Amino acid sequence: MLSPEISARRRDVVTIDIDLGTLEARLAVIGLTGLRRLSGGASSLSYVGTATVDGVPRRVVVKAAPAGLEPVRNRDVLRQASLLRRLAATDVPVPDVLWEDPGDPPEVPPVFVMSFVPGASFEPLFDDDGDDDAPAVVAGRLRDAARTLAALHRLDPAALGLADEPRVSLADEVRRWTRALGTVDASLVPGWEAVAKALLATEPAAAAPAVVHGDFRLGNLLASGPTVTAVIDWEIWSVGDPRVDLGWFLINADPATYRRRTRHAGSLPAPDDLAATYAEHLGRAMPALAWFQALACFKSAATWSLIVKHSRRRAAPDPMAEQVAGVLPALLTRAAELLA
Repeated sequence: MLSPEISARRRDVVTIDIDLGTLEARLAVIGLTGLRRLSGGASSLSYVGTATVDGVPRRVVVKAAPAGLEPVRNRDVLRQASLLRRLAATDVPVPDVLWEDPGDPPEVPPVFVMSFVPGASFEPLFDDDGDDDAPAVVAGRLRDAARTLAALHRLDPAALGLADEPRVSLADEVRRWTRALGTVDASLVPGWEAVAKALLATEPAAAAPAVVHGDFRLGNLLASGPTVTAVIDWEIWSVGDPRVDLGWFLINADPATYRRRTRHAGSLPAPDDLAATYAEHLGRAMPALAWFQALACFKSAATWSLIVKHSRRRAAPDPMAEQVAGVLPALLTRAAELLA
C-alpha cells in the first residue's frame, strides 16, 4: 500500500527514473557495485547494491530524489537522512546513514546511502504472499511495532535538535485530506464533507509534540520473526501530535477496516490491545483515540480515492484499487461513528 503523499503524486512516476550507470558513477567514490532498483516508491527512488565501507564490502540501500524535480517535501531525501542520523542513538531501530551527496538539483538529484537491514516488510491485511511466518509471529510483530512506535513518541523533538521544526496541527491534517478529497469523483467518497466538518468541530486538545512518522504500519517496517529490526520510509515525517501515528497504526492493523480476507486477519491483536501495549511502553495513556482513528479512516478514504482515481486513468486499472473502492463509503461511515 502506498503512503498518502506518494499516492497523491503518482503523476511523478513517469519522470523519476535515473540511469543506473550515471548513479553508479556518482557512487564510485564508495566503491558501489551491483546497483538495482527496489520496487515501490514514487516520491523517491530506492536501490540496493554493494559498497565498500571502512574497507569492508557490505550491502547498502541508496535513496535518491527523482531527477528533474525539486527535492522538496516528500522528495527531500536529505531531510530523511538528517532524521535517521538523529534517531541512530535512540531506541528506535533505523538504518545507519553511511554517505550522502547534495548533488545539483534538479538535474543531479540528492542521494544518500544507508545500511541494508535484513527483514521482512509485510502488510498482513493486504499481502497474500511473501511472508512465511506463522500468524502468531505476525501478531507478535504488531505488538513489537506498538512498542517501537511508543519508543519514537517518547523522544523529545527539541532534544533531537528539532525545536525549530514547524508543527503540523490537527486542523492542518484534516484540511490536507479535505483538499485531496475535493479532487476525486464524489461518488467514490459520499458524505466526506460532513465527516470533515465533524472532525474540525470536535478537534481535541493537542498533545505534546513528537516526531511523527506519518505512515506507521507493518508495511513500512522491517522485521525478523516477531521483532521489528528497522522503521523505514520516512518521506513524510513531521513534528506534531503523536496520536496521528497511533490512530493510523491502529486502523491499519484492524481487519475490519478494509474487510479483506487474508490468512492473518483472524489472529491479529485487537486495536484496543495494541493501544494498551503502546500506552504501557509510552508511560501514559492517550486520550481521544476515537477521534484519531476517525481521522485515520478519513485519511485512508482520501488516500485510496486518489489511488483509485489514478488507477482508472490507466488502460488496465489495478484490481486491488477497485476492491478497496467499494470499501471507501464504509470507511467514512466508520469515521462518523467513531466521532459520534
